[in-house]
Amino acid sequence: MRLFWPAVFMLATSCGLAEEGSQPVVTGAFGSKPVVAIPNGNPGRTPRITVLSVGTGRRTVPGDVVLADVDIRRWSGNQPYMSTYDVNQPTTVVFDGRQVSETWRQSLIGHPAGSRIMLVSPAAEALGPNVPLTGVSPADTLVLVFDILGGYPPDARLVGRTLPVIPKDLTPADPPRTLIDGSGREVAAGAKVIIQYVAASWPSHVVVDSSYRKGGPSAFTLRPGAVPPAWLDALVGQQAGCRVAVPSPGADPRLYVIDVLDTITHA
Repeated sequence: MRLFWPAVFMLATSCGLAEEGSQPVVTGAFGSKPVVAIPNGNPGRTPRITVLSVGTGRRTVPGDVVLADVDIRRWSGNQPYMSTYDVNQPTTVVFDGRQVSETWRQSLIGHPAGSRIMLVSPAAEALGPNVPLTGVSPADTLVLVFDILGGYPPDARLVGRTLPVIPKDLTPADPPRTLIDGSGREVAAGAKVIIQYVAASWPSHVVVDSSYRKGGPSAFTLRPGAVPPAWLDALVGQQAGCRVAVPSPGADPRLYVIDVLDTITHA
């Protein structure tokens, strides 16, 4: 899932203390869907950002593509709005100056990977000027909880390697093919993988999708229904740093070459 909401211009956010009695309480471990208790108090009208826990990974910096899980709910009635945990698909946040609100930038940039951040904000500041298109009112207050998986340069790639290319002899009937062995952490079933990839149609071998064209790395959860079935067989048991050619047969066959930049497993 890439970013969905238009930009917000020059919004001021506050990292100060919340009004007494008006701060949501978030429980649960990083990487698991947060449990959010919302108090009866007035949420206030000033966006505010709270660091709930600090990770130990690389700190995100301006220019990064940030990969994160996010749970969004309305303050009123604690009504769920959207959660990447429900679909096993982290969001890819490309700060291109057009599609990301300033509140997201302040929530996601400057924090170490592994951090959990909460944003409480009127929907107009949290989602952008076209809020009516998202099914909420601009006056609604939203509570967003981010788990920052990591920040990566848009052109991140395997160290010392050229861009991936679909092998000319690859067909949908072939088994997965390891093109480059990795030496990092082992990829486990159910883990998140940070990847760059290219995808080609069959039989033309014409590239029809590429993370490089979309702005940078993407994160996927290796669970049935969250990725093509062929990815599960091809990537589980590999090590970060690998490059794998993955034929994906079916009604609309695809040929993938996937570079696994990193993997994240939560207990």
